[in-house]
Amino acid sequence: MLNFEYYAPTKVIFGKATESLVGKEIKTRGGKKVLIHYGGESARRSGLLDRVENSLEEAGIAYVTLGGVKPNPRLTKVREGVELACSQNVDFLLAVGGGSVIDSSKAIAYAIANPDQDIWDFFDGKARPTACLPIGVVLTIAAAGSEMSNSCVITNEDRGLKRSLNTDLARPCFAIMNPELTFTLPPYQTAAGAVDIMMHTQERYFANEKNNELIDRISEGLLITVLHNAPLLLKNPKDYNARAELMWASSLSHNGLTGTGRVGDFACHKIEHELGGMFDVNHGAGLAAIWGSWARYVYRHNVGRFAQFAVRVMGCPMDYDAPERTALMGIEALVEFYRKLNMPTNLRDLGIPQVTDEQIHEMAEKCTNGGKLKVGNFVPLGIEDIKQILQLAR
Repeated sequence: MLNFEYYAPTKVIFGKATESLVGKEIKTRGGKKVLIHYGGESARRSGLLDRVENSLEEAGIAYVTLGGVKPNPRLTKVREGVELACSQNVDFLLAVGGGSVIDSSKAIAYAIANPDQDIWDFFDGKARPTACLPIGVVLTIAAAGSEMSNSCVITNEDRGLKRSLNTDLARPCFAIMNPELTFTLPPYQTAAGAVDIMMHTQERYFANEKNNELIDRISEGLLITVLHNAPLLLKNPKDYNARAELMWASSLSHNGLTGTGRVGDFACHKIEHELGGMFDVNHGAGLAAIWGSWARYVYRHNVGRFAQFAVRVMGCPMDYDAPERTALMGIEALVEFYRKLNMPTNLRDLGIPQVTDEQIHEMAEKCTNGGKLKVGNFVPLGIEDIKQILQLAR
């Protein structure tokens, strides 16, 4: 087990009607003027925004609102939020939504706190932020884990680039998690969220470090929990217990816990970011379309690790005479699970039937900064590796 630091400062307020506490939480942190950032108008139609605004008014906190965040949150919306927040002297960001809304809020908070630097420079790796406005979250989708993570992903639509920025400065102060707020999610979003949750753990599970048994078991338990509860929600979207399990799994999958003592991989995330940047696909669905091809490409690097995953997580029998067979069974079992969730398992199913060799080369080139970098740690992947994985996924 490697040396590690574990930092998870986000206060979690979990359960029914907890969104009514948002005003109190911001007031205790000194917030005077809040930007409420959200996605579509369903947040208004459902009454959620009204309840949030009432809570702020009861606490004597002023606010302005900005909706319109889309999946794969856009840099243009971030810039719009910065302009509004600065003109209104906002001192606190409140994200009401899922990962896209939270990430957009984080980017706005970075930009306001670092006024002398263009916000895209942070995502492009040209600079590092030194401060961030405080952020709170009212979570409406169990998926990205951004409500407790140090991660933020923004798409520069003009350049077709989707890039991440990870610093502890942007970890939310608090996250309000009411599973009832996820009851109305469409089945596709619920399933894509389940894939994202699993992938955040799998990106850390497939690591080269040994003798990290506790984190292995925590990770395996989290994955099994999602495997059990996600199908239940496709049958009954208002199953509170299943929604609660998925919502808490979302946070624990990406708050750093399952990565302690090891170095994560995240090659699939890097590759999917290029798919998102070029084709604007759903993130969880993009991960499902990529993972099987990545796994088949790299599993021989550590057959035992994949065999352990197959047995402990996917419930496959161990073939001691041919552990490679067990490893492949586990890969296929997870791919089949994605199919049962109606998730894509290749680019054609993802809605990209005509991806060209030129587009594959462009994505691989962007992913590796023109071939200068390798992505992933389990098996570091260069430009030709990524091209082969994308071709397998085609």
